[in-house]
Amino acid sequence: MPNTRKHYSAAFKAQVVLEALKEIKTVAQLASEHQIHPNLLTKWKQEAIADLALVFERKNSQAKAHESQEQKVEQLYQEIGRLTTQVNWLKKKSGLEPDA
Repeated sequence: MPNTRKHYSAAFKAQVVLEALKEIKTVAQLASEHQIHPNLLTKWKQEAIADLALVFERKNSQAKAHESQEQKVEQLYQEIGRLTTQVNWLKKKSGLEPDA
């Protein structure tokens, strides 16, 4: 027996769930309009509500990651400056580089 399950895109699910969250129409009406089972729509709605906090957490974690990377870059530039100064001093003291 072939698999007759339908697969819905994320955009479609988001559109239908958004309509359901507006509560202008009942779940049964929306399910009928979009030709899906009401239980499926209810499941999508519950998943969307449960994962809603993740949308904001991702933004916060991305901001923290960006800030962390900026600090790392700043530290690396400081280290480059320190090492360049040390190399120049060593060259001068070793006599490999004539005084300017």
